[in-house]
Amino acid sequence: MAFTQDDLDVINDAIATGELEVQFADGKRVRYRSIEQLMKSKQHIENEILKDSGKPPRRGVRVNVCKGV
Repeated sequence: MAFTQDDLDVINDAIATGELEVQFADGKRVRYRSIEQLMKSKQHIENEILKDSGKPPRRGVRVNVCKGV
């Protein structure tokens, strides 16, 4: 399935409002179990859009810092 910016906008709106059920432009309705699943879906859609445009997918970096006190 080729994702569009509209699909990403639907996901972003759902994350912003806390909705777990979204309906895409093609009429497909999806109910997610958690906001975490929505965030994973968002990342997947962003990577697919970037891949389709010929750009490399974004990768996340997580940094943990501790003073050791």
